[in-house]
Amino acid sequence: MGEQVRELFTWARRRKILATFFVALTLGVGILIGSIVSGRTSAMKSFGFRGTTATPLAVPEPIPATNSFSAIVNRVEPAVVNIATTQVMERRQSKKRRALPNDQDDPMQDFFDRFFDGRQDGPPQAERSLGSGVIVDKRGYILTNNHVVEQATKIQVQLNGETTRYAAKVIGVDEDTDLAVIKIDANKELPTAKLGNSDGVQVGDWVLAIGSPFGLQATVTAGIVSAKDRGGIGRQFQRFLQTDAAINPGNSGGPLVDLAGQVIGINTAIITGSRGYEGVGFALPSTTAINVYDQIIKQGRVTRGSIGVSFQEELSTNAITLKSLGAQYGLVIEGVEPGSPAEKAGLKGGDVITSVNGQPVKSGNDLVNPIATAPIGSKVKLTYVRDRAQKETTATVEDRTRVFPNTAGRLGDQPGEAVPAEFGLHVEELTPDRGRRVGMDGQKGVMVTEIDPATFADDLGFGRGDVIAEINREAISSVSDYRKAVSKLKPGEDVVFKILRRQDSDRILTLYLSGRVPADRQQ
Repeated sequence: MGEQVRELFTWARRRKILATFFVALTLGVGILIGSIVSGRTSAMKSFGFRGTTATPLAVPEPIPATNSFSAIVNRVEPAVVNIATTQVMERRQSKKRRALPNDQDDPMQDFFDRFFDGRQDGPPQAERSLGSGVIVDKRGYILTNNHVVEQATKIQVQLNGETTRYAAKVIGVDEDTDLAVIKIDANKELPTAKLGNSDGVQVGDWVLAIGSPFGLQATVTAGIVSAKDRGGIGRQFQRFLQTDAAINPGNSGGPLVDLAGQVIGINTAIITGSRGYEGVGFALPSTTAINVYDQIIKQGRVTRGSIGVSFQEELSTNAITLKSLGAQYGLVIEGVEPGSPAEKAGLKGGDVITSVNGQPVKSGNDLVNPIATAPIGSKVKLTYVRDRAQKETTATVEDRTRVFPNTAGRLGDQPGEAVPAEFGLHVEELTPDRGRRVGMDGQKGVMVTEIDPATFADDLGFGRGDVIAEINREAISSVSDYRKAVSKLKPGEDVVFKILRRQDSDRILTLYLSGRVPADRQQ
């Protein structure tokens, strides 16, 4: 019995040990499996990102960029305003454009969105447009373009960063330079921009254009001055700074600014085929703007002096023409207004003006500017060449609007016996009867009845109705004279045609068209 009890106790003890062994074995296997799984997970994580030796970044203190335009913008932009106008239209035309002389299409599209869809006659409608301007006086005087505000029924100005719109009134305008001065009453001192001296600007200088293109206020673009003293694309007194700074409809009237933060131009026009920016923009120089502004705020209008002569700069400064007339330099007068100071001073069409008040005349500006800015009633001393001899005279400056009255008239079609074309010119006899009918009474020469396109005559600028009075200083009184003079011309030889051209105002201009005789005599 005792033996059985001991065996039972031993069996129970062994069973307990065996159970403990199995529990320990199970725990060990579990720990081993957990370690393996954990190791695999860590290995997978290590495979996706192994760590770097990079140093974390910190946000630095703000430092203005040394090559930034922001300082200039911060100085000028507060003085740039958005101008909204409303005009009551009785009738709206299709795609209205500014007109150039001689009924040519104007390549410059107005910045002020003047591109109307076609409309038919109907009740009056309100036309709304946008433009820009720059405050030049803290009391609210604003410089902008005339075409931004002309014929506007209502003008509203919105200051930079504000939502309030102030009613503006027009102080004065100058159509010849397309500038205008308007004023708002904001009951507070306003920020202003300083106008600089555009004469010091050089081609290649950086400039900024600030304005509201397409109504987007406070828009800044950058570019360079592409050219200076650009003429021939607008009115007589418009000589532009050309820039490639992006300017679009709505920029008109806004400032062109140099890196000194001074306004050196008023953005006025662009050349474009798409109604938008194509890299060719024009700004009126600040020196012009200052002169116009000062006159407008003093007297409400701009007065310019004149002596009553007319010319086309490209033709009037042609070296071949000047040499044939016996002048080293100068500007050939095409016409003299009847009763004008120039006529009273003895000047005639074909004279070459070589100096004004002792200063040489080598361009249209050299003649126009000193006279236009001279006080009305003052005298200017003129040196000129006639018949290869130098002469002097004095003319009294008069108001340009009185010297050149607006009249109308046209050259009529006249039949006659044609002469075979030479250089692309078709000419006929200028009989006394025909001369009276076309407004060339008493003149001598042959009349141009037609010009073949893409010919020598077309290139020189001949017009239908021109009267050829001389060829290389040889008088032409008949078709026979014309044929003889033309027959003497040799290929490659310089030729100068003196022509008389009747204007719509019934004035007769004297022009000199010159060039080199082409190898093909029929062209």
